[in-house]
Amino acid sequence: QVQLVESGGGLVQAGDSLRLSCAASGRTFSKYAMAWFRQAPGNERERVAAIAWSGSHTYYSDSVKERFTISRDDGRSTLYLQMNNLSAEDTAVYYCATQSNPFGLGYESYDYWGQGTQVTVSS
Repeated sequence: QVQLVESGGGLVQAGDSLRLSCAASGRTFSKYAMAWFRQAPGNERERVAAIAWSGSHTYYSDSVKERFTISRDDGRSTLYLQMNNLSAEDTAVYYCATQSNPFGLGYESYDYWGQGTQVTVSS
């Protein structure tokens, strides 16, 4: 059974940095693309970053490009999201997600989700 557990959220001020982690278990982590999504109150869930199974491809939404960095440590079965220069617009619950099928590039649909971690940025 695939399990994803996010951590690292919290309350920060505008301009601060934060790093989210997602610990995965239940299958071979290195074979699957991973992504970070976020959802703010009243908004739809948005994919903010994704990384291919091999780490060779990454994707960022326009709203976070050049501020956020997604990375993976296959040895630790952990996904990361480094978030810099945070603003109030980044306030949301952040979710880690992965796919059912292996060897994805990150653009495909996602089937497994963590419980989310709250990020709140005060302005």
